[in-house]
Amino acid sequence: MTYRNSLSRNPLSFALISALAFTATAPAFAQEAAEQATTNSGHRATTELDKVTVTGSRIKRTEVEGPAPVTIVTAADIEKQGFSTVYDALNTLSQFTGSVQNELNANGFTPNGSFLNLRGLGPGYQLVLINGRRAADYPLPYNGQSNAVNLANIPAAAIDRIEVLAGGASAIYGSDAVAGVVNIIMKTNFDGDLFSVRAGTTTRGGGDTGRFQWVGGKTSERASLTYAFEFLGREAIYARQRKFMDSTLDDPSLTDPAQATSYPGIRYTAWVDANGNPTANPNAPGRKLGWLMADNLSETCGRFAEFDPVTASGQAYCGYFGYPAGQSIRNSDKTYNTYAYGTYDVTDSTQAWAQLSYSNSQATVASSSRFFSSAAVLGSNNFYDPNIGGVVGNVYRFITPSEIGGGGGQPSKYKEQSLDVAAGLRGSMLDGRFDWDATVSHSRYEADEEYNWLVQSKVRDLFFGPRLGTHAGTGYGIYAMNMDRLLKPLSSADVKAISSSYKNESSSQVTQGSLVISGDLFEMPAGSLSMAAVLEAAGQKYDVSPDARARLDYEGDDAPMGLTSTGGTGTRDRYSAGLEFSIPLLSSLKANLAGRYDKFDDASDVNGAFTWSSGLEWRPINSLLLRGSYATSFKAPDMHYIYAGESGFYTYAFDEYACRAAGLNPTSTADCGGSLYHPQVFGTRKGDPRLKAEEGKSFTAGVVWDIMDDLSLTVDYYNIELEGAISDLTGRLYRDEAACRLGTNRDGSPIDANSDRCVEVLDRVMRDSNGDIVEIATYPQNQAMTKTAGIDASADYKLTTDRMGKFGAKVAWTHVLKLDVQQYDGEVFENRRDHKQYFNFRSRLNWEVNWERDDWAASVYGYRWGSLPNWAETGRIAPHIIWNTNIRKKITNKATVGLYVNNVFDKIHPRDDTYNSYPYFFYTFSPVGREVFIQFDYKFN
Repeated sequence: MTYRNSLSRNPLSFALISALAFTATAPAFAQEAAEQATTNSGHRATTELDKVTVTGSRIKRTEVEGPAPVTIVTAADIEKQGFSTVYDALNTLSQFTGSVQNELNANGFTPNGSFLNLRGLGPGYQLVLINGRRAADYPLPYNGQSNAVNLANIPAAAIDRIEVLAGGASAIYGSDAVAGVVNIIMKTNFDGDLFSVRAGTTTRGGGDTGRFQWVGGKTSERASLTYAFEFLGREAIYARQRKFMDSTLDDPSLTDPAQATSYPGIRYTAWVDANGNPTANPNAPGRKLGWLMADNLSETCGRFAEFDPVTASGQAYCGYFGYPAGQSIRNSDKTYNTYAYGTYDVTDSTQAWAQLSYSNSQATVASSSRFFSSAAVLGSNNFYDPNIGGVVGNVYRFITPSEIGGGGGQPSKYKEQSLDVAAGLRGSMLDGRFDWDATVSHSRYEADEEYNWLVQSKVRDLFFGPRLGTHAGTGYGIYAMNMDRLLKPLSSADVKAISSSYKNESSSQVTQGSLVISGDLFEMPAGSLSMAAVLEAAGQKYDVSPDARARLDYEGDDAPMGLTSTGGTGTRDRYSAGLEFSIPLLSSLKANLAGRYDKFDDASDVNGAFTWSSGLEWRPINSLLLRGSYATSFKAPDMHYIYAGESGFYTYAFDEYACRAAGLNPTSTADCGGSLYHPQVFGTRKGDPRLKAEEGKSFTAGVVWDIMDDLSLTVDYYNIELEGAISDLTGRLYRDEAACRLGTNRDGSPIDANSDRCVEVLDRVMRDSNGDIVEIATYPQNQAMTKTAGIDASADYKLTTDRMGKFGAKVAWTHVLKLDVQQYDGEVFENRRDHKQYFNFRSRLNWEVNWERDDWAASVYGYRWGSLPNWAETGRIAPHIIWNTNIRKKITNKATVGLYVNNVFDKIHPRDDTYNSYPYFFYTFSPVGREVFIQFDYKFN
């Protein structure tokens, strides 16, 4: 369970500080720190606290709560909630209201990555730090476009706590801290050794999980060493192991199974005359499309375990209803993590330290079966076959799991490594008035992907043979299709012969150095005026190198069929300086001011950015804090937005020019919503160095109230504006092209058709001699404005009894009041909070109840995700509620055993009878179902 920290000089805050000072992994031992926060009489101690640094400020303070809300998740919380990974725990926090791609997107760009989406602004809009330092981005671009940090390689064993600041913080940390900051703080000064073993499985089948953790540390008078090792192994889960998503027959919108979508496992047609004979004469009497498989359909389809005859609507082909079955819905992976942190007291006032983190992950992702079509292989849907004696077309053929071997889909193997090294000196000066910290660090991430793909030339040779010429009457190519190969199963050797192995390599790194000085400048009537100053320099690199054969400009005959990959490479240097003040205006009122300037050196139009923030903390009484903050923020363009190489894709365009030229309304679906104005076209995309920084503003106001001993409440309002958010706005391309051709905008205002903008868009929308769009060239652009606002609230209660033990209850809730987007200047804002085409949560809630008595402990954790639109965009589906529970027993002074059950009631997703495409529910929800784990912990003194 996550919770918000409370005031400093009161019972709750003292317990929190004690927990932050030392948090063990096993819940039974983690409680020792909390016990130290109470006196023998059971009342909380009121001892003055040492100063600590909390995310959102570099100034050390005795009050944990500051002007902006910070949520803290400890290692003990992660264990009590039942999660095996850091990402799983963070993903249930109420503030992460946005949707992200996950392992269900096996055919996506980052199926092995785990990303967060704070406030629904997107994965790259929260800054992820490790011990206050930037981590290297995941080198594979999210959705093929932008960069973000992957949470999958963070070892839970080494975590001390995670602090989540929900609000703009660029004045402290620089770029990316628009929605907030996630600061992952690792263990230090651990003494002893703790071993933990966890094993479990799912009750629906598949997904066996094993985890081993070893955390230890040694301390001496002048030195300390903390170390951790973690192994996490998970077995794959395939769609075929979930009966509600292993076939197109699972479509919940069906009223008749005969209406189920059937992929064309084998299909081919030919033009036939009135007598049903194949013909190449386009003027033949009674000419129509004939289904040539009709005579031997059952026999042909029966040769394949995966195919069934389909004869609906006069068609005749082998249908493939089980197409989704081979796709993995949870990846198979093995991850090894190591961590070490050491300190050495050089003098009484100077300490040297170093940290090393390394992660190695190997994962297998299975996508759905490959297929080919005559259009993809031959470059034309139709061809003349002399053996058939007519024009053949619409040839489709799936390569089935039985032909591939292994029973799954097409596997892709990911090998990933991440390294984080840091070292520095820190100490105090001027009689202890100021602390200083000088740090250098290097973080890098490498990700290689290996996959098999059908090769166009090899598929052509096996199934169609060489081109035999051009048919004089039709102009189509002449091919003698190999019917035996088309209509009979291939061996795994045959499949291997028409495939090739491809490898994509990618890497990212950031090298940085910083100097921080903080302390009290002088005394004011109400207290000390404190300050912090920071100087930073950083160099960033990334490289995405797809297999040369998958590049758009490759002209060899062994290119992957119908596939192009995105590449890019670039560098960026950054130099930063910041200053922060904490000003006591009254004994109960404190102001906070901060400013920072970041200078960039890269290929973009971003030269530099200045950001500032302010905050107020008013404590009219010791148990009440009223707070507020205002901050500006910015996000430099993601490097892949700037440096992405050219890649290709197919999309449906909107021919706004043709629509407006016909005198129709381009905003009316009735006027221009049909296929006539939405042709399928080929497109290309590449980065654009003309991008500008995205600029944000955030405001928070709230209250923290310790209502009574052991009961606290927080309520905070947030408001964020983001201007110039970057995305691929192809709609703007079509709009501008129409305006340039017609000489007027939609509102009738004139436009200069000879302007640089018009010259560019007319070049990017390519039309043929008939005036039809045939190709587009897209690029990322800065859009106008995004606005979001909402409320965060949390409560924390503890109860200690003489007989029944100790109880604790926590709850956290986020409610989005507004999410409005304006894509273009001057347009009306679109309400995406309630719009049925957008799938962000309007509310999220989580709760936790804990109990401890003697050697026993138990926890119940749950979360509720609010309603989403249904797939038909006609209403909303029900909220999603999940319960986790566990019970632990300390069997000796050193050993603890526990039973953990996640998703107790085996919930999958809210019902949506309109969701008519795989996976038949929105991908945010998990199809894994109930998981059961046993865990054993042993601690050496």
